[in-house]
Amino acid sequence: MSFLKKSLMSSMVLLLSLGSGMAADSSLQNDKESKQREMLEKKFTQQMSGATLVGHFSIDGKNNGKPPRVERYEIASAKKISGDQWMITARIKYGEHDVSVPMPLNVFWAGDTPVISLTNLTIPGLGNAFTSRVMFFEGRYAGTWQHGKVGGNLWGKIEYAEQKADDSKEK
Repeated sequence: MSFLKKSLMSSMVLLLSLGSGMAADSSLQNDKESKQREMLEKKFTQQMSGATLVGHFSIDGKNNGKPPRVERYEIASAKKISGDQWMITARIKYGEHDVSVPMPLNVFWAGDTPVISLTNLTIPGLGNAFTSRVMFFEGRYAGTWQHGKVGGNLWGKIEYAEQKADDSKEK
């Protein structure tokens, strides 16, 4: 075999072995990311089930010097259905409204931060065409909402179920 052919074959073997090593590294990275995502989803499920979101919301163009309106979401459960789809069952209290409903929505991840996403969702007792993006981080939530042509921002603190239990023990 000529020197050129041997060199070419050696180079091909080297490239193939590097390629398989890179594929193995990629597979390990995917496994690591998958396990990390599972851990984040489990934490989100545990923290949100039984939690209460207590905060405020604004309506674009309607502050009139008044303080933001109060809102309250009591999360009964947060369960992953499949992929990015989740079922969040919550009691929603704002203004004159007070309803408990299961809401199918998506949870996407910005690194380690969950972001719920719903688009044109009908919520029984509240109406249709609700769209929202809300992120959760370090005991707080913040996001945007839209209901038809009216929209605004929402923000507040998360009272986790374990915190509520600890607070009741202290009283």
